[in-house]
Amino acid sequence: MMDFTYLEIKNFEKRDYPFEKVLTEWETRPEATVASLLSFLEKAERKDIISDLKEIIDDDCRKYLERQQRKPVQVPVVDSCGPRTQEREGITLFDDPQGITPETFDAFICYCQSDFQFVHEMIKQLEQTEYNLKLCVFDRDVLPGTCKRMVVVISDDYLDSDACDFQTKFALSLCPGARSKRLIPVVYKSMKRPFPSILRFLTICDYTKPCTQIWFWKRLAKALSLP
Repeated sequence: MMDFTYLEIKNFEKRDYPFEKVLTEWETRPEATVASLLSFLEKAERKDIISDLKEIIDDDCRKYLERQQRKPVQVPVVDSCGPRTQEREGITLFDDPQGITPETFDAFICYCQSDFQFVHEMIKQLEQTEYNLKLCVFDRDVLPGTCKRMVVVISDDYLDSDACDFQTKFALSLCPGARSKRLIPVVYKSMKRPFPSILRFLTICDYTKPCTQIWFWKRLAKALSLP
């Protein structure tokens, strides 16, 4: 029903908690929704699981909607509210405090507070140099506009952050067909925990190797400058 390959199914069977692994892998797919999950469970005649999960699913859906309304994340150019008149073309939130016309950024930076020192260095390297990129940083740009891409700063602390996890999954769901170009994971220090499976199919910008640090910012800037 979930269209896993024979080898994937065999791999699940070797796990201590196979069903948990199935769900973890399945939820990275664009078609993964609560409705689809309930449909699978009904076809498997597991109404007992549906009954047990009802309150949890209701609570998760409520939290998702609340977060979406409180802190939207726009990774691809998804905003349909273009300039109202020709005179307003190019106006940003700094010029338009009411936010009627969205400001455009090259990327939204998803990070947890403990990693802000690296984010500060990222701002210095990408905004205040010849790259001249424009980054949307939540602590600085309280009113995010339209963002072409999303940079995810991965660390052990990031993996413990519910907010970062939500933003990343929401970004993946916004543009599943182009997420390999829209979402850019960055690792800047060694990690004790495994890299998140939801991002395993993306190319990682790795800052942990001293021999390649000299090219790191140039490579990241080039990725953010692509059309």
